[in-house]
Amino acid sequence: MIVVLLTPESNFTDQDVRAAVGEGPEKLEFHEVSTIPTRRELKVLNPLPSLVTEPTPTLDEIAAQPDVPHQGEPQPAPHVTSEPVRVVVIGEDATVAAVASKLMRIDALWAQLAFVPTGGESDIAHSWGLPEEPGAALEFALTAPPVPTPVIRDDHSIVVLGSAELTGPEGGELFGEVIVDSDTLYHHDRGARGDFTHGVRLVPTPSAPGIAAVQLPSPEQVKRLEKARTGGWWARFTAGFRPPAEPTILKGRALQAGAREMTVTRDTVTHPRPLKAVTFYRHLRDGQFIRR
Repeated sequence: MIVVLLTPESNFTDQDVRAAVGEGPEKLEFHEVSTIPTRRELKVLNPLPSLVTEPTPTLDEIAAQPDVPHQGEPQPAPHVTSEPVRVVVIGEDATVAAVASKLMRIDALWAQLAFVPTGGESDIAHSWGLPEEPGAALEFALTAPPVPTPVIRDDHSIVVLGSAELTGPEGGELFGEVIVDSDTLYHHDRGARGDFTHGVRLVPTPSAPGIAAVQLPSPEQVKRLEKARTGGWWARFTAGFRPPAEPTILKGRALQAGAREMTVTRDTVTHPRPLKAVTFYRHLRDGQFIRR
C-alpha cells in the first residue's frame, strides 16, 4: 500500500502519482495535509499499527537489552506486517518531519517513508541525496528501496530529519552549555567573548552514532571567515597572523543543552516558546527511509 500525503502547494496531482506508479497492483491512498500537518490530518496514519501480524519486542524490552544492539548500525525493521506500506510525503521539510514524528509516536517506523520536496531549499533532500528534478524525485520516492537510518528525536517527541539549531533569542548569543554524549561542545557565559557564541547546529547522521553537531559562529567570526576565503592577497596575508578559528564538531548518540533562554528550530519550524533545556537522542527504533 502507498499512502500519499500532499500539501496544497504541491507540484503534483493524484493523476501524476498514479501515472508514475503505473498499472501495478499497489493500493493507493491520497490525503491532503497542511505544510505543517495537524493532529487531525495525521490521524489517517493511525491504522498502521494494526497491520503488524506478529509480536515484536516493545520499546521497553529493547531498552532493557544489555547489549543494546539498537545503538549500532541501523537495521531493517523486524516487524512482520500483513502488507508493506510506503508513506510518500509531497511537501516541505516541516511536512515530512511531522509525518516522521507521527510514525514514531504510534510505533510505526517500520513503514517506509519517502519525500518529494516542493518548497525550494531542503536540508532533508540534501541529506537524503534526493534527485533535484521533480519528476525524478517522485519516481525515486515511489520505487527506490528503503535504507535503514537512525531516527533522531527530542524529549518533546519531535523527530529531526534534516537539521536543528539551538540559538539565543532571535538567533542571537546563546548563554548556556551543550554536551554531546559526555563531551562539552559549547559553553558560553554572559559577558564572555569568543568566536563561536551563537549556539549549535545538529544534523542526523546516516549511520551510527546518530548525531553530528557543530558550534555556530558569531557574526564577527562569519565576517573573518568570509574575508579570509574571498579577500585579496592582503586579507589572506593578515589572516595568517590570526587564522580564523574552526568550529568544534562532535558526534554522538545524544545531545543535551541548557541555557537561560534558548530558541529551538527543527526542520524550519521554531518551537512556540523559548526553552531552558532540551535533549536530542537516537530513538530505539530505526527508520526505513527512501534515501541514498
